[in-house]
Amino acid sequence: MDPLSSAKLVADARSQIEHMDATAVYGVLTSPEYVIVDVRDSSELESGFIPGSVHSHRGGLEFALDPASAMKNEQLTSGATLIMVCGSGGRAALATKLALDFGHRAICLDGGMKAWRAANLDLQPPA
Repeated sequence: MDPLSSAKLVADARSQIEHMDATAVYGVLTSPEYVIVDVRDSSELESGFIPGSVHSHRGGLEFALDPASAMKNEQLTSGATLIMVCGSGGRAALATKLALDFGHRAICLDGGMKAWRAANLDLQPPA
């Protein structure tokens, strides 16, 4: 896919989804109403997962979200609002749009992992 098509897909996704600022994530880490979905490939996970998140590989997200899939992730079908986090804000937007397409309530973390780290680097989830 050429970069212009990719940019258009991201722009379209961003215009159709709800967004969350990275500084707000800490407040929902322990809330059962939200599931933070860390959508990255194994090569991107060297720094570890977001505390309290469910991991789904970017390439397998569709199967994890699809209720008709034998590979669906039960934690992602609980009825909670999904907060989608990827390596970049653009991929997070696409992941959020995919979740919405499958009927989930989902929010995009603006700025992706870089924004989350910048806002929450020194924070740990409550015990």
